Amino acid sequence: MQNASPWWTPEVHADRRPFLIGRNRIQAALRRFFDEHDFMEVDTATLQVSPGNEAHLHAFTTQAIGHDGSIQPLYLHTSPEFACKKLLAAGERRIACFAHVYRNRERGPLHHPEFTMLEWYRAEENYETLMRDCAEILALAAETVDTRSFTYGGRDCDPLAEPERLSVGEAFERFAGIDLLASIAADGSTDRESLAAATRRAGLRVAADDGWADLFSRVLVEKIEPNLGLGRATILDQYPVAEAALARPTLDDGRVAERFELYACGVELANAFGELTDATEQRRRFELEMAEKARVYGETYPIDEDFLAALATMPEASGIALGFDRLVMLATGASRIEQVLWAPVAEASA
Repeated sequence: MQNASPWWTPEVHADRRPFLIGRNRIQAALRRFFDEHDFMEVDTATLQVSPGNEAHLHAFTTQAIGHDGSIQPLYLHTSPEFACKKLLAAGERRIACFAHVYRNRERGPLHHPEFTMLEWYRAEENYETLMRDCAEILALAAETVDTRSFTYGGRDCDPLAEPERLSVGEAFERFAGIDLLASIAADGSTDRESLAAATRRAGLRVAADDGWADLFSRVLVEKIEPNLGLGRATILDQYPVAEAALARPTLDDGRVAERFELYACGVELANAFGELTDATEQRRRFELEMAEKARVYGETYPIDEDFLAALATMPEASGIALGFDRLVMLATGASRIEQVLWAPVAEASA
């Protein structure tokens, strides 16, 4: 049966309305921010030939029927990234996009099957510039709704403080006692047995069919993330290349990539890259991701050949995807994502 008090009843809406007003104010402030920094706001198509090629992201599938009855499989995008990068290849230099995106198998206090992603890209600018953007945006969101503290799940964060910058390797050592880089070879390949032994020593479960990526994720979720963004935001930087399919390796260590994630109150807010522009390498990584998806879930998604063609001519760039609804939650004090969505997706009947 459906919920007894759906979101559209006047009493429920009255409780949610202050959060929604905060959402609108923050979105308007961010649009002004990007305009003042010479960004072009763009709008991308939701329907794509590929929803993305990350092993553990699940898409919604549909089809386009032509006037002759022909059928073309299509997907609701999990991110506007492919389209945005095509616009960079077309000649745009600074772009920002508020996009409704869709992810299947995701629903909870911080997850919703349809949500708003804010993505922005800077051509010929390094990914550290995005770190400065993040600090400014956190402060702007707080100032817009007149708060000096983000809160979630009993954790607090000062959005006006300079974010802490911490590498993934440092975080694994500090919070789990694991030398993560010892399980990664110079070429970026990984040693499952080395990480499995370290994971057991850290007191975490290791299953027989766990791959290196499974173990990495388990340690990250159980030992690392709860300690990030406490007191001030954390920029978790330099992910292993095996966990950064769309990012280029760092110049000084081929084991890690130009990827960072932004955390506040233990909540992941954003995911950023120094963008990979080698189409051949990108194809190889997509194929590896889809092989893993086939192994774990028994399905794959097509590779967008048009995207790879555009990537070959795309300029060097940095890009970031921020969960806009989560930012609003932390700034307004909401406890569930549905509180900051004007019209949440209906839940399946029990």
